[in-house]
Amino acid sequence: MNILHMKYAVEVAKVGSLNKASESLYVALPNISRSIKELEADLGIAIFDRSAKGVTLTPEGAEFIGYAKSILSQIEQVESLYKEGSSRKQKFSISVPRACYISEAFAEFSKSLTREAAEIFYKETNSQRTINNILNHDYKLGIIRYAENYDKFFKAMLEEKGLSYEMVTEFSYKLIMSAESPLAQKESITFEDLKDLIEIAHADPYVPSLPMAKVAKEELPDNIERRIFIFERASQFDLLCKNPETFMWVSPAPQNVLDRYDLVQRECVDNKKIYKDILIYRNGYRLTALDNQFITALCESKRKHL
Repeated sequence: MNILHMKYAVEVAKVGSLNKASESLYVALPNISRSIKELEADLGIAIFDRSAKGVTLTPEGAEFIGYAKSILSQIEQVESLYKEGSSRKQKFSISVPRACYISEAFAEFSKSLTREAAEIFYKETNSQRTINNILNHDYKLGIIRYAENYDKFFKAMLEEKGLSYEMVTEFSYKLIMSAESPLAQKESITFEDLKDLIEIAHADPYVPSLPMAKVAKEELPDNIERRIFIFERASQFDLLCKNPETFMWVSPAPQNVLDRYDLVQRECVDNKKIYKDILIYRNGYRLTALDNQFITALCESKRKHL
């Protein structure tokens, strides 16, 4: 397989056009087109669907481009590492669920960075995008979250996509709400106590191989009539502390976060569901020193708060 052809394919996928790739790479259009055709012949797949409007990735092509990006990135890192006079840049990237114990671990991890040049990426999102970030956007680590009853669906998908996985923790969701909320004064909270209040929720549940409608019905049941969907965690906390009618389901939150926003955390006696947080990365990926430093901070935060 020709590495140069791979570079051309990645650029075509990025810009969505052979013509634009030719311009950005300063390579003649016939050379780009011939290289893509030779690459597809070598692989035995169609990487792109071609039309008058440009090109789009086929499912096999999208998978290949994800691998190609990772290979090209590793080549670039090797060249940078051994090229005479080049400086070594610390690199770390992780995609995670919205969770206080993880963000606290990341904050502690950041204190371990040396004065050397560093490039650090921390992305909070759902499990589907975390998996996509590792396969297609050069993220090295991810943490995905799912309900225990979906274990077989996720593990089958991770194995199919060539991803290794390790358990981080399992837990039951807690309720958090304003200290002024009527829930805050209750010793025992039930699902019935929640039905007239406003739930703060994420709008992006995901389980592989299952219809979104089925997943949403289980993760966002019909007993709550009012919901506000917010993707960004700080905005969720701002709303919770200012509106006593709101509540949110969370993995157990550190006390210092609750104090910062004047929130309280309570258990719901009706809630029996168990969730898992799973660390994932590509098969064959070797954890770096920074990766291990983060994992150490993560384990300490987990023991402290969960």
